[in-house]
Amino acid sequence: SLLQLKLWNKYRVSNIPSLIFIDASSGKVVCRNGLLVIRDDPEGLEFPWGPKPFSEVVAGPLLRNNGQTLDSSALEGSHVGVYFSAHWCPPCRSLTRVLVESYRKIKEAGQKFEILFVSADRSEDSFKQYFSEMPWVAVPYADEARRSRLNRLYGIQGIPTLIVLDSKGDVITRQGRVEVLNDVECREFPWHPKPVLELTDSNAVQLNEGPCLVLFVDSEDDGESEAAKQLIQPIAEKIIAKYKAKEEEA
Repeated sequence: SLLQLKLWNKYRVSNIPSLIFIDASSGKVVCRNGLLVIRDDPEGLEFPWGPKPFSEVVAGPLLRNNGQTLDSSALEGSHVGVYFSAHWCPPCRSLTRVLVESYRKIKEAGQKFEILFVSADRSEDSFKQYFSEMPWVAVPYADEARRSRLNRLYGIQGIPTLIVLDSKGDVITRQGRVEVLNDVECREFPWHPKPVLELTDSNAVQLNEGPCLVLFVDSEDDGESEAAKQLIQPIAEKIIAKYKAKEEEA
């Protein structure tokens, strides 16, 4: 029915089973990954399962690949890329190679930036092998509960996923993978979402994320695409501002 379709679209459900918890009084989504929640917390001790701040979910020791540990409080005041990845996944490995370069460029430019690797590897050994290629920090592989809580916090559906946070721990973009691949020189860091994008192979994934308006123009005429962009830019900005005011994702 139409109502069912509206609900699927509203909550961006792309696979089933899917369990989403909502605050009945405000209608806001409390948690997207309900299935993980009931698996991890069968007794309901953490009810009502609302989103916790990043600093609280990540709290604890982090690793460097030389065996050093540091406390998660070291991330405070930096932009953070939360990187969900695994060695068994080929797109993850190719993104990691690009990301190592991006990380170096951003740090060399004097920006406060850290990447946190949250592994989905299938063993401690493959985690260690993969992490040995990474110059950033990781949640210890043995701390499965904390890795799972981070997956739940961001409703991770697939890997690789790179979520970029501002220095307060709020999400700037969930599309870090697309941004890194589209901006190899990292000129747009920290990649605040643009209201209007040119459709490319790498950012087409966003067509699955929610309602999109796609405008086709004659590519032979450069002036036409610029005029079209100027036409829809203010409309897009207005829509984004409206959702931001409601503290919802556009």
